Amino acid sequence: MTEQATNSAAEDQAPQFSLQRIYVRDLSFEAPKSPEIFRQEWRPSVELDINTRHRVLEGDFQEVVLKLSVTVKNGEETAFIAEVQQAGIFLIKGLDASAMSHTVGAFCPNILFPYAREALDNLVTRGSFPALMLAPVNFDALYAQELQRMQSANQIPA
Repeated sequence: MTEQATNSAAEDQAPQFSLQRIYVRDLSFEAPKSPEIFRQEWRPSVELDINTRHRVLEGDFQEVVLKLSVTVKNGEETAFIAEVQQAGIFLIKGLDASAMSHTVGAFCPNILFPYAREALDNLVTRGSFPALMLAPVNFDALYAQELQRMQSANQIPA
């Protein structure tokens, strides 16, 4: 009986991670210069902005949101602006603060990115523009850069 109780307590303390749901939280597309933009030679320049945020839901559930914002210009004119907020609900428990921070700041966005990239690509092609084909993103490196920036600004302990 004691061994069973010990095993149950150990299982409760063991780290757990489970993806519960992936969904589009917000989606927008704007082509302010259409239809004139379609009659011009296509020489696009792409600006990509990536942000993440998370919030604690009830219990050990976390919502993580990956936001991709793309502005594409053709010469000096804005061809389109597209944005997707891809979200996921994750069950995460048994992690210390550092591991939890890395999980919601890098691991979860890595899971969400392919879904966000596909949603953004689909949105852009529906606007009659060429597919974006965004390159993979190293969220671990972005997370490390953000930690370093925050540490140098004395916003978090080392």
